[in-house]
Amino acid sequence: MDQVEMEQLWSEHLDGEFAAKDVEATLETMTDDAVVNHVPVDTGGRGKNELRSFYRDVFIPGWPPEQQMQMTNRVVGDEQLVDELHASFRHEVPMEWFLPGVAPTGRPVEVDFVVVVGFRDGRIASERIYWDHAAVLRQVGLLS
Repeated sequence: MDQVEMEQLWSEHLDGEFAAKDVEATLETMTDDAVVNHVPVDTGGRGKNELRSFYRDVFIPGWPPEQQMQMTNRVVGDEQLVDELHASFRHEVPMEWFLPGVAPTGRPVEVDFVVVVGFRDGRIASERIYWDHAAVLRQVGLLS
């Protein structure tokens, strides 16, 4: 895939997750054995069956209705893309993918994510997402 194709596919993937909230459209952008890992808390899944459940039951409903996300940087290589994103939201819904076991606190959160997206055979093969989890825990009042 060239850079334009990777960026277009990634955009389609994000639209499925955040705009359409369509699990099948999201999965259509991925390989059958795709892996998603939110590294600080080890949530995600491996393969379309696990990812279908993860996106449907955990990730897509696990975003507050009013959130903002802005890309601050993108680097595209031969078979991967790396996005730096800044998100802000109020922790007002359960976010098991992000704060497993933590009831909504109602507190505002601002967090920077680094997303490493791997591509294979014209599809997304992997996503590794990183953030400063200690900073998030401080913002929601769980770490002083």
